[in-house]
Amino acid sequence: MVGASTNTNGSALPDRSQIIWLFFKLSGRVSRAAYFLGGLLVAILQAFPLYRFTLVAEGTPESEVWSMLFLAAFLVSLWSNVALAVKRLHDLGKPGLAALVLFVPFVSIVAFLVLCLFPGNRGPNRYGASTNAPG
Repeated sequence: MVGASTNTNGSALPDRSQIIWLFFKLSGRVSRAAYFLGGLLVAILQAFPLYRFTLVAEGTPESEVWSMLFLAAFLVSLWSNVALAVKRLHDLGKPGLAALVLFVPFVSIVAFLVLCLFPGNRGPNRYGASTNAPG
């Protein structure tokens, strides 16, 4: 793995720049697995503050904190989902602007399934030389 560091067990770990690229940058391409697993991680990270919010009494200072943390997580996850979708569309040879269909109710479900199930272009395309790498 390019740019990976090695932990004490000898397995490769992604470095910070790879994580930032995956979740926040719009260039490059990602595979179906990276798109799905990245989206799953984003959903879990977004769900945690919502779960904690449901456990506290309404109107308490603690509920205010968890609601603000949920709002922040939602905004970050919104951008992360767009960035993942743009890179997945790039892997399919499509422009990233097509990610806007993810904001259309019902159409977004079909678009998500297409992004998860259809294989990307083999080899280089105009968005990058390889999958799972910045363009």
